[in-house]
Formats: sequence, structure tokens, C-alpha cells
Amino acid sequence: MDIEETALPGIGLRHDFQTRSGRRIGVVSRHHGRRDLVLYDAEDSDAVRECVTLTAEESDALSELLGAPHIVEKLADISSAFAGLVGEQIAIDADSPYAGRPLGDTQARTRTGASIVAVVRDHVVHASPRPDFRFDAGDIVVVVGTPENTASVAALLRNG
Repeated sequence: MDIEETALPGIGLRHDFQTRSGRRIGVVSRHHGRRDLVLYDAEDSDAVRECVTLTAEESDALSELLGAPHIVEKLADISSAFAGLVGEQIAIDADSPYAGRPLGDTQARTRTGASIVAVVRDHVVHASPRPDFRFDAGDIVVVVGTPENTASVAALLRNG
């Protein structure tokens, strides 16, 4: 799916995409956290038909409703397709030795055999994070491996 990003000077960013049925939808992310969910007119894709303004809390709730079930569904698909493979979600606590440090410092794959496939931060999914991706306290790390491998990653992120 193609998502167009447009900078809105003094306001924030607008992200638009077209649905399979041809409707255009956008999200305006304002600098102070407010989000506008924009539905464009079906006849004129440049005209706004409806705009719903969401507080930061409301936009977080909507992203969680839209995003979290999708990730869980994908992990369930992986688990059922590959016997013995599981997906785990591991929180980075403030006292984790890796809070504020890059993913590469963990050497998780080498040390445990499990793969870190995504990090969820503030309801945004960072898929396939690079080794220079820095963990923040509160991040949710999505790990795929055997139950033993993923438990080892949890211990690693908790204790070093």
C-alpha cells in the first residue's frame, strides 16, 4: 500500500492512502499530539468530506484498536504455520540495561537464537528494526522463536 507523506509547515504531517475501494483517507498529525482523521470526497479526492479531530489519547486508543489485533493475528498465523515457533511481546522496563541503548548491543539473535521482528512504541510499529534502533523504556519488543529462545530474550532484556 502506498502512503503519501506531506509536510504541513507549522502544523505537522499528513499521511494519505487510497483504499482498495478507491476512497482516500488521511491522518494529519499535529505537532502537539492532536490528530485529524480525514475522509476525502469520493467524487473529488482533493475535497474533504469529513474530518474527525482526535485528542492524543483518542488517537492512541484508535491506533491500538486498529494495530494491536493485526500484530496478534500475524503472530498467531506464524505460530500455527510453523510448529514450535512462538511470538512474544516483551516490555522494556525503565530499569532494563538496554533502555536507551541500540538493539545491536543486545546481540539477541546470536545469544538466544530468537529474532526481534518489531518494536511497538507509542502505538507505532517499527517493523524489522535495524541494529542502531535505540530502545526506550515502555517499548514493546516483538520476538519470534521457540518458547525457550523467546524466554532467553526476555531475560536478556530484563537482566542483561
